[in-house]
Amino acid sequence: MEKYLVRDLMVPLSEYATVHVGSTLFDAVLALEKAQEEFDHTKYKHRGVLILDKKNRVIGKLSHLHTLRALEPKHDDVNGIKELGQFGFSAKFVRSLRKQQRRQGAPLEDLCKKAMMLKVEEFMHITAEDEFIDHQATLDMAIHQLVQEKLLSLMVTQDGNTIGILRLADVFAAVYHAMKECTI
Repeated sequence: MEKYLVRDLMVPLSEYATVHVGSTLFDAVLALEKAQEEFDHTKYKHRGVLILDKKNRVIGKLSHLHTLRALEPKHDDVNGIKELGQFGFSAKFVRSLRKQQRRQGAPLEDLCKKAMMLKVEEFMHITAEDEFIDHQATLDMAIHQLVQEKLLSLMVTQDGNTIGILRLADVFAAVYHAMKECTI
C-alpha cells in the first residue's frame, strides 16, 4: 500500500464542486450537477460540495445529507416528540408520531422552494482538524485516518492550503485493485 500517495488518488480542488460562503443551497446543487457532468465518468461521482471562504480556502463541506436536512421543517419537534423517548415510549412509537406530524406538514415542493434560498453555511459541516491530510502521506496513513475518524473523505493539503479531496470511494478502489494484483 505504501507505493500509493494521497496526491495520486485525490480529486484536485479544480475538479470538485465548490461554492463560496453566502451561496444558496440551490447554487450548491447547481455546482454539484455541473461538476458531475464535467467529471470523468469512469470514476465515482461527487457526493458533496466544498464551501470556500473569500480567500478560496475550504472551510466546510455540504453533503447530500446536509442538503436533505435543509428540507426538514424547523418546527419538526414543536410538540416535544424528541423528548418522549426519555419517558419510556418506544422508538417505534416516536417514529410513528413523527411520521404523522410530517403528513400534516408542507408538501415537498414548498419545502424545496424555501430550502433553495437558504445559505450553505447554515447546513454545511465545518471541516475539523482531523479531516486534513498532507498530499505526500501514504495510502496506509490515509486509510488509518479514514477508519479511525469514521470519515467519508479527507481534505488534502500542501503547504497548509487545501489542494484536493481524498474520497473513501477512491481509496477503496485503490485497495480493491491492489488486492486483485496480489492474486495474479
